[in-house]
Amino acid sequence: MNNYELLYIISNELSDEAKEAVIAKFSAIITDNGGTVDSVDKWGTRKLAYAINYKTEGYYVLVNFTAPATLPAELERVMRITDSVMRFVTVRK
Repeated sequence: MNNYELLYIISNELSDEAKEAVIAKFSAIITDNGGTVDSVDKWGTRKLAYAINYKTEGYYVLVNFTAPATLPAELERVMRITDSVMRFVTVRK
């Protein structure tokens, strides 16, 4: 089991309920695949350094979790096909 840090940006155009649903979805993926979520830190709306798809603001979420080595690849695969996720990065601590 490795410790990971995941930072992702959700589209700010979503409602608060939809943002919470996206956050819960990724937390569920981690726990369903044998990992544990240590903390979820919602940074909130921040201005982007550059426009992404003509959007200048995004909702930042930082997740610290412990998981097997195969989980980050699955998590990133799901993030790539989720339209509401603008950018993401996973780092092994």
